[in-house]
Amino acid sequence: MRIELLNGKDKENRMRTVATAGKLSRTKGNVFDVLESCDDYEKNLKLINRIIGMGHKSIIEHDYFVFALCDVSPIIEQTVIGYRLTSFTIKSGREVDFRSVGYYIPEFRNKDGKVKKNNKELQKKYCKHMDFLFKEYGKFVDAGVKEEDARFVLPYSFNTNIVMGLDGRELEKMIRDFLYGKKSRIQEVKELGTYLFDIVKEYAPYLVKGIEETQDYSEDLFEDYYVNKNIVPYPKARMVHYTENADEVILRSVLQYRNQCKVEELDAIEKKLEKKNSEWKKDVFDKLKVSEDQREFEQVQFGFEIPISLIILKHLTRHRMHSLLVPDFVPMWNLRNYQTPPSVKKVDEKRFKEIQEKNAKVYEEFKAEKIMEEDLIYFYLCGQFVNVMTTMNGRTLEWISRLRCCTKAHWEIRAIARDMVKEVKEVAPMFGSCLGSTCDVFGTCPEGKESCGRVNAKK
Repeated sequence: MRIELLNGKDKENRMRTVATAGKLSRTKGNVFDVLESCDDYEKNLKLINRIIGMGHKSIIEHDYFVFALCDVSPIIEQTVIGYRLTSFTIKSGREVDFRSVGYYIPEFRNKDGKVKKNNKELQKKYCKHMDFLFKEYGKFVDAGVKEEDARFVLPYSFNTNIVMGLDGRELEKMIRDFLYGKKSRIQEVKELGTYLFDIVKEYAPYLVKGIEETQDYSEDLFEDYYVNKNIVPYPKARMVHYTENADEVILRSVLQYRNQCKVEELDAIEKKLEKKNSEWKKDVFDKLKVSEDQREFEQVQFGFEIPISLIILKHLTRHRMHSLLVPDFVPMWNLRNYQTPPSVKKVDEKRFKEIQEKNAKVYEEFKAEKIMEEDLIYFYLCGQFVNVMTTMNGRTLEWISRLRCCTKAHWEIRAIARDMVKEVKEVAPMFGSCLGSTCDVFGTCPEGKESCGRVNAKK
């Protein structure tokens, strides 16, 4: 693992920016006058510490950090993506050969957190198994399976790379969670937290005190609520709750917003519009489709339960503006619940199943050693199924459908997105007409030469 700060290494200027935000509301003069007055590093640091010590942390949102995360595992990838106010660019695994990228090797600890005496032997056995999985991945690629499907046999230990951007407030929360929260029980996560904290000490010292004074909160408060020991994947993605009369809610929000009227006046307005144009409702949705400002779609909500493989989960998680609930990595899930890509079935489904079974057995051998579960999470394979729940507003759903219903999207996320859209169309047909890939909704494609060709085929 290698972590570097890519921007803003002039810490005096960082302090000046945050101090200006802190002084602005109670200092005479305009913002540039205040900026000019913040010319003393030590005074700025003292001022910032005093303000955030009072709980006014919004000022540190003006300090922004961009990090390079080199050679971290998907465990880190899924963990950091969970911070919804953070931006990411992640190395794609769809068209990249991953057989030589390397993988993370944990120290194997007892339940009390101490490194086991036979740790070296366990690491040797672990590496032998990881090497086996990578070789099997390579065999599938060589047999003609696309990298995006062959990776379903890769362990969740493989190295990936990320560019991550976030503000000071989100960074503070992330470091606190990684060093003192439940996530800190995962070695790799705590290691990342330590790297980030060392960078903060040098370039954003105003965050140090709050992080150092954090009390440990690594205990799982809901440990007694894990009662279902036989977890199986949901049959398919399906809608479980939604805004009643979503079409009408959207239409009325359009009218109320533009007429600045009370709800009680909307019936009369609708009657007037009906007399002028019997197709006015369709016309409204046609305009909303192409509008840059679709706040009306945000007035309705849709909730889904979704079975999804680990490697495809990020395709859903990276859409930040929805309330996604993804289970923690521990307690460990059933490793025999997994997704088998159709292309793999054609080449060698039997071998794929044998690999999954062997991985589950090796995991059970390590578990019998009474090792902390947090050290065993790298036995998850990318094809491992996980059940997630999410609630999103109509605008987020529309955006997800644009990208994920596209024929160029991975087949698994495409099937999930299309199931979601299908169910929404049944309860909100007018809004549903706005959902789907760009070519389905508009008959155009922004991909240009990279287009799949469906648009041309329709003409």
